[in-house]
Amino acid sequence: MTPIPLLERFGARADLPGPADPGTVTLRGEQIRLSRGDREILHGVDIEVRVGEVVALVGPNGAGKSTLLAALTGDHPLTGGRVEVEGRDLDDWAPIALARRRAVLPQQHTVGFPFSARQVVRMGRAAWARTERRGDDDAIVAAAFTTCDVAHLADRPFPALSGGERARVALARVLAQDTRTLLLDEPTAALDIGHQETIMRVVRERADAGHAVVVVLHDLGLAAAYADRICVLEKGLIVADGTPGDVLTEELLSRVYDYPVRVGAHPETGTPLVLPHRAPR
Repeated sequence: MTPIPLLERFGARADLPGPADPGTVTLRGEQIRLSRGDREILHGVDIEVRVGEVVALVGPNGAGKSTLLAALTGDHPLTGGRVEVEGRDLDDWAPIALARRRAVLPQQHTVGFPFSARQVVRMGRAAWARTERRGDDDAIVAAAFTTCDVAHLADRPFPALSGGERARVALARVLAQDTRTLLLDEPTAALDIGHQETIMRVVRERADAGHAVVVVLHDLGLAAAYADRICVLEKGLIVADGTPGDVLTEELLSRVYDYPVRVGAHPETGTPLVLPHRAPR
């Protein structure tokens, strides 16, 4: 492991990450184990995230998707294994240096005070205060509002927004943070079909623009349409990791979800389309 200068470790200098080539590993988990109480949730998971890729974590309820994301963010301590961010152990990064490298969208979007949507999104720029990048704050915040279709909500109190509106404002905050790696926990869960597609297009565009994205999804169609790799979790293990075409098979999904499915091709894109088996009415 490369030693970290003392000033950088405690965030006392402006540690500004530079550009990275496509395929560069920004986040790595090795043999991740995580327990809650006496129950082990993750059983030795390996995962890598690379610049230019969207990695979707899918699987049934209780498979460990959000727990794996929480392990990668450092929100839950590991009972075994390690997580590296840009080649250094997660625990070796000062909080502000880490905030300049990865942004996290949790499932729940709660704010303890009645901040406006504008104030919430501007919070994403906090990591860049007192650096040369603070001059970009206004432009980046404005772009995030437009991208997530929430400019009309800017002056409304965040707690007064609907669930879907809060989700989009929270994503705008993550985009405003402008980090190389994005970790998103079910960003489409509270959204209508149009906004689901819009948000996933944003995710795809971020990866294509030189970011690395990990996203937890329940919708296998969205995962197939927008992800480069899909990791299928089952009982705390990654049981498949590959392209949508390789991973989304009838045999695997029917077993993992314990329900028969049919896999076809989307009529416009040709990407896998997963449908549950249903008896005729």
